[in-house]
Amino acid sequence: MTILGIIIGVASVIMIMAVGLSAQEFIVSQVEGVGSNLIVVLPGASDEEGPPAIAFGIAVTTLTYEDLRDLQNERKVPEVEAAAGYVSGTVSVSENGDTINSSMNGTTAGYIKVENAEIASGRFFSEDEEQNLSRVAVLGSQLAEDLFDDQDPINKKIKINDNSFTVIGLLDERGAGSFGASDQDNSVFIPLKTAQKMILGIDHLGFIRLKAKEAYMIESAKQSIKEVLREQHDINDPANDDFSVRDQASILEIITTVTDVLRYFLLVVGSISLVVGGIGIMNIMLIAVNQRIREVGLRKSLGAKSRDVLIQFLMESSTVSFIGGGLGIIFGVLISFLIYLGMNIAGYEWEFIISPASVFVAVIISIAIGLVFGMYPARKAAKISPMEALRYE
Repeated sequence: MTILGIIIGVASVIMIMAVGLSAQEFIVSQVEGVGSNLIVVLPGASDEEGPPAIAFGIAVTTLTYEDLRDLQNERKVPEVEAAAGYVSGTVSVSENGDTINSSMNGTTAGYIKVENAEIASGRFFSEDEEQNLSRVAVLGSQLAEDLFDDQDPINKKIKINDNSFTVIGLLDERGAGSFGASDQDNSVFIPLKTAQKMILGIDHLGFIRLKAKEAYMIESAKQSIKEVLREQHDINDPANDDFSVRDQASILEIITTVTDVLRYFLLVVGSISLVVGGIGIMNIMLIAVNQRIREVGLRKSLGAKSRDVLIQFLMESSTVSFIGGGLGIIFGVLISFLIYLGMNIAGYEWEFIISPASVFVAVIISIAIGLVFGMYPARKAAKISPMEALRYE
């Protein structure tokens, strides 16, 4: 029971560090896979180092379709080769009586180029269709399979919230291991203005994503974007910006910061069990002191010094803690490996990462806990008088 608390605590620390690092690596690699030359324009102002307002669930309506059209103007933003506007919501999609709740993405013709998406069959909607409230739809691969099974969905009719649409295209499958794949594979895509007017009843954009021609043009492109939007929004002072411009590097930095905070928070929670294990060691050692009073008295009567008794009990508590730490490391690595296998079976490109630093820290902490929580029982044993100990019943 003494060792068990240390085993659980150390295993928790190893597992949290391993899974946290693997999750962070997975998220970062998937975001990088979308492209290193992407720029995102978000509604609402924010500090360059902090998350935008919409990250806190605040609805901001400062971006419009006209902003997107201005940003697509090559004379105003020559560094950008493609741009897409986005709105989203949850809708019911039905075909021949079968109804599925699905994600709806209202977007523009530039989506294909910006997101590096591929058409499996049919086509994506055109710029004319995105502006003219056309009732056309493109389906994600999984949604198409759920609605039509093995049938060809092209030119079939579906209903989105009781509005009739014609399926004109089918997106290629991205798979579970790709960033945003779940959204694309299970979503229905319709022209932006159609989504705004017929489905959502809004006239603003959720965000705009732009693709720079080259990665080295990102900073120049960001500056051009800011100048265009300030002119469009009649903003003279940058401090009054009602939008945020982020590139992939800043997004990755925010993601890394957030995941680091979550990882260390969970690490603190997991470390609580180490403290509990330490208290268990202290309690058991106190019981051991009471049970071994005659032994301590006999040793002292034969010449053992208080320091010798102190070291003996500290060595015992540290040994117990060290053994628990070793077993905890083994169990922590094993559980992390099982999680790695499970994620890969599920189709995610999950890496098995065990930080040598976490193993080293776990060993040091386990020994330290043995010393710290063993000190009080050891000092109590060292202070036992030989005469009283030998008379103890």
